[in-house]
Order: sequence, then C-alpha cells, then structure tokens
Amino acid sequence: MAATATSIAALWSLRRAAQFSSFRRPLALNLNRLCFNEARFPSSPLGTSGICQLVQAVKGDIDVLLNGVGDKGVIVDVKQILVMAKRSLSRREVLHTNFLTPPVVKESMLAIQKLADVKAIAQGGYPEAERCRISVGHADELTSDPDIISALSITGNFTFHPCSHGDFLGSILGTGIAREKLGDIMLQEETGAQVVIVPELVDFLISSLRKVGNVTVSCTRIPLTALEYEPPKTKTFKTIEASLRVDAIASAGFKISRSKLVDLISSGDVRVNWTSITKNGTILKTGDIVSVSGKGRLKIGEINSTKKGKFAVELIRYV
Repeated sequence: MAATATSIAALWSLRRAAQFSSFRRPLALNLNRLCFNEARFPSSPLGTSGICQLVQAVKGDIDVLLNGVGDKGVIVDVKQILVMAKRSLSRREVLHTNFLTPPVVKESMLAIQKLADVKAIAQGGYPEAERCRISVGHADELTSDPDIISALSITGNFTFHPCSHGDFLGSILGTGIAREKLGDIMLQEETGAQVVIVPELVDFLISSLRKVGNVTVSCTRIPLTALEYEPPKTKTFKTIEASLRVDAIASAGFKISRSKLVDLISSGDVRVNWTSITKNGTILKTGDIVSVSGKGRLKIGEINSTKKGKFAVELIRYV
C-alpha cells in the first residue's frame, strides 16, 4: 500500500513538473503575450510594467526616435532608414539608401545622430545637392565617403528646342529608371544637362537615352568635380493673405487663380516638400517648399501677423 502511495505521489510530482515547465516556456518566447496577460503570472517579479519595458527594449528605441521627427509626413521613410542603421550596426557593414528628398535627409540625419555608435554620411555629388544618399554604419567601418555617386553629361543642341527640368526627368524615367535612383538634374542651357545617378545605372542610361523632347542626345560619364552648379536665382516678394492654406499662398506665389490651383491640386500636380498633396486646405509654414508642375518652385519665408488678423507671408520664387 505504501509503495502504491509512493508511486502515485511520484507520478503527481512529474505531472506538476511538466505543467510548470510548459507554464514557464512562454515567458522567454512570447513577451508580447505576457504583456497583455499578466494576470496568468501573479507571482512574476516583473509585473505588467516590467515585462512591457522588456518588450520595448527588445524592439529597440526606433519608436522613441520617431517621436522627435518634426515633419510627420516623412516618418515612414525615416523609420526605414533607422531600421537600416541598426541593421548595419548588428552586421558591422556599411549600408546605403537610394536618393532621398531633402526633408527625409534632414530628419533622418537628426534621428541617426541619437543612435549610439552609428555614423551617417549624406552626399549628393556636390555641396549644395538637394537629393542625397545616406550611408550608415559603425563608426569604425564608415571612415570615409563611400563611392556611391556618379554623374553623367547629357548633351545635344537645345538652341531652338529648349527643354525644362521636367523634360529631362521624364525622358530619363522613360528608359525605365526609377526616380529614387536619380539625384539632382542641372540644366546647362542650350547644351543639355548634367545628372547625378547611382553608379550601377550609368552604362544603362548611356546606352538607353537617345532623345530629350525632340532633341537627339548623347550621354557620357563625367567626374563629380566636373559638375557645374550655380545657386538658383530667386525673386523675393510678400503677400497678405487671410489664411496659410496652400491654395491661397501658392496662387499668390505663382500668379495664378485660386480655382486653377485647386484644379492642379486635384490632378496631383502640386507638391509640398516634394510630396504630392490632394487637399487644398493644407497649411503651410516657414521653410516649406511648394512645387507646381510646369510652374516651378517657391519657398515660404518669414510669416507675420498683421493688425487686421491676416498673414504677411514672404515668398521666395525660384526663377
């Protein structure tokens, strides 16, 4: 009888041990579940807040860094770059983005500065470049500017058939190259343009681009030191408006009717900080860049309130 009781007790102990083992395993494998089901673990020394803090530590501090992004319209892009930066750190290798718009470059560089041991370099081929690529890596690995930028000269006789920035961009994209593979395009008046591009597509563009508009062109590789850049010419003036809506400010800046600008917004031809907008009620602030297809760009300068409750807005038009 005593042997039977001992056997039963042993079996019971083994069963409890097995239950305890299966009970404990999720603690190490599924912290997210524990965070929401802490009641199942009343004796856990971490408690709900402690487990959640551990989950946050596992996820990293990317979400915290994103809270500091001033331009909320670029958060998705900045997050991808931060993920790349942390990956470069864990792999101990240097990684590179495609060409990015100025707002993404600015916010990404500010966020990366807050990551320990990560170094970032932004380059677009020349000092005043707008579109840039960012290279990220451990400070010991990223010791110089990576060779990730190339330049091409697109030449032709544009004396009687002048082409715009949009004409060159459209022709290049027409070869199948994606926009993010291209940097800045600098017009060379009657002779053509210079374009910054990723190195791996140089030979492709040389063999593929035959015309820009109605002009036959040829492409040749040039060193970055041969890029001819001049600061853009601008014209500054002021306007008094009842609101800071994009349809009010941009219509004054581009000297077109407000209804015409609303139509351009609806057709996707208006961009704020290089991002297309669809709502004419978008509010502008100092530093914003407004682009309208076929009209050019303008920058919002200083904004002051008038005694009558309106806004005196400085506009900087690129000509």
